[in-house]
Order: sequence, then structure tokens, then C-alpha cells
Amino acid sequence: MPNALTNLLGMNKQALEVFLASIGEKPFRAVQLLKWMHQQGETDFDAMTNISKPLREKLKQVAQIRPPVIRDTFAAQDGCYKWIVEVESGSGVEMVYIPEAGRGTLCISSQAGCSLDCSFCATGKQGFNSDLTSAEIIGQLWLANRELGGFGNPSSGKAARPVSNVVMMGMGEPLLNFDNVLTAVGLMMDDICYGLSKRRVTISTSGVVPAIRRLHEYTDASLALSLHAPNDELRSQIVPINRKYPIAELLASVKGYMDTLRDSRVVTIEYILISGVNDHRQHARELAELLRDMPCKINLIPFNPYEGSDYHRSSNSAISTFRKMLQEAGYTVTIRTTRGDEIGAACGQLVGQVDDRTLRSARHLAQRAKLADGEAVQPVRVMRGQP
Repeated sequence: MPNALTNLLGMNKQALEVFLASIGEKPFRAVQLLKWMHQQGETDFDAMTNISKPLREKLKQVAQIRPPVIRDTFAAQDGCYKWIVEVESGSGVEMVYIPEAGRGTLCISSQAGCSLDCSFCATGKQGFNSDLTSAEIIGQLWLANRELGGFGNPSSGKAARPVSNVVMMGMGEPLLNFDNVLTAVGLMMDDICYGLSKRRVTISTSGVVPAIRRLHEYTDASLALSLHAPNDELRSQIVPINRKYPIAELLASVKGYMDTLRDSRVVTIEYILISGVNDHRQHARELAELLRDMPCKINLIPFNPYEGSDYHRSSNSAISTFRKMLQEAGYTVTIRTTRGDEIGAACGQLVGQVDDRTLRSARHLAQRAKLADGEAVQPVRVMRGQP
């Protein structure tokens, strides 16, 4: 039976004001509720001491503050955490916390599963199960702060919140859950909630062009593009959405969004390096030429093998050469360090304990069985360029 109480956790200020008006209350109470939920981590209306007792009693009758439920917690030796979070649909999604010197990054999921079926991605092997609500998306940040001791009054001298950066790079394609993701991103950046800088909240997309074109109407968060190939032929094989929105159209939409930002930020180009697939010298040359008119920084991500994948990590030599060629072409290039590997928290490994309602997992298993029997089944046609 659906829960009759309205969950306030995913509401922004405007939505809360509308809700409060619907129960005969003043709109200024919205700010008080937001601060209690997102700055103090409070879910008990009775503990909200600056709200009148009659209103507290009324809220208990019609509303609740309900974050998702943590199903499992995994801790890595390098300080990373991975949590499996159960959402309303019954599916599980994963979020990952990565601590570094001077920052703590939380990787958040936006969907249970994913419909895009990128050939290198563990999540994509499951198919799509459900969109997450705004409460389930912001609820991941809420849970991380609770688990890591990030709630409390900053004026009390308590240390800064452990989560300083949020990346929408977990399970799912954020821009296919546009409204809920943008509501949650707004809460992350709102000073009366988490107050994260627009430079520290990043939406990552595989290339949903119509949504990218709309982004500037709703946010000025940072943007990352999961490119992974320098030409349409190869990208269409490993990132199938490219067949609908080819690279030229995609880059034009990204440039259009970045041009709306009022500062010097550039888009981050994410490029997973897969041995023998997209890591040749020719690919580096093509990538340098492709991005020559796109102010950007490039983040190279060595592929992280996972059970069920036939891809392999590029050699250290190939990674180094790829980076050097891009740097010599004038690009700022980083190589993402693998973190949380023993708990499956590395990029591309998020699988999630979801109930797979699609046939995709079975299809991939069948493909692997054919490979084991010696049949020539290849996920992509590999370019045989200069090594």
C-alpha cells in the first residue's frame, strides 16, 4: 500500500512553500524545514524546536522525512565507502564516497539500472529498472552526511562536512531523469541546504542532447561528458546513444551549455581507455583534433575489469602514451586513480543489487557462453591502428 504521508526530503523551497500553503501554513516555514532536514539531518518533527508545537503536530499527521534505507555498507582500505541503498521501488542502487586530500567526493546514482547499454559499463548490463525520485537522489547525500558525521551546527566548531564534491556519475543516465535530478542538484547547491559550490557539483551525461540544451534553464552546475571515442563509428558501437545523437550534434549542445556559464569553467571529457578498442595512437590524434574548438579538460579513466566483461585495461605504456600525445596537443589531461577496487567502487563497476526486469543480463551471459565455446562474438569492431 502506498505511503499516505508526503515525503518532504526531496522538495525544494518552492515545492515546500506550496505544500505548506496547502495545509494553511506560512511559506517562511519552508526555510526552517529545509535547514532542519539538510543542515541538521533531522527527521523527527518533534525535535524542530523553532517550529510551533501545533505545526509540528499537523506535520506529523500529513508528512514525513524519509531518506532511502542503506542495505549494505562496504569499506575499502583506502578510505572509500560503497553503500547499497534500497529505494521505494525495491531496487538497490549504489553510491560511493572517495576521500582525498582536501576534498571528499560522493558519486551518486540517478536511476536503478540504465537503459543506454554502453558496452563497457557494468550497470548497463542490467537494463533499466526505475527512475529515482528527488528524495532518493538527495537522500544519498543526506545518508552520506549521516554516516560520515557531516550533520550539525557549523558555528559549534564542528569540522567541515566530509562531502565537498558531488558527481552524478553513479548508476543511470542523469539526464534521462531530468526533473528529479535537477531538483536534487538544486538542493545540493542551495545555501540553506548543503551549500555546495556550482564548481563542485557535476552532472555527467553520455549525450542526451535535448536535455543538455535545456540545462541552462535550470542550473549552472558543472558538466562532464562521457565521450570514450573520437569518431562516430567507434562511439556508436561502445556508446549506442551516439547513433541517435552523433558527436558533432553532441559537442554543439555541450558548447552551448558551457557558453551560458558566467565563469571560466570548462567541460570535463571522460574517456575510458580499453585495451585494443579505443587506446591507439590514432585515437589520441583523432581526439585532439575533435576537441580543438572545445575548451575542456580530459580525464582518462583506465578500464576497470569486472565479472562478465570481455574488455581489458589498457597497459600503463598505452595510457602514458595517450596522455602524452594529448598534452603535447595542448590539453590539460588527468588520469583517474582507481579507488575502492576491492569493494567494486571503481568507475564502471557499479552493478547494484537490483531486480533485473529486463533480458539484458541474460543476453550478455549468453554472449559470454558463446565466447567460452569458441564462437567469434565481438562487442565492437576493433580498430587496428598504430600501437
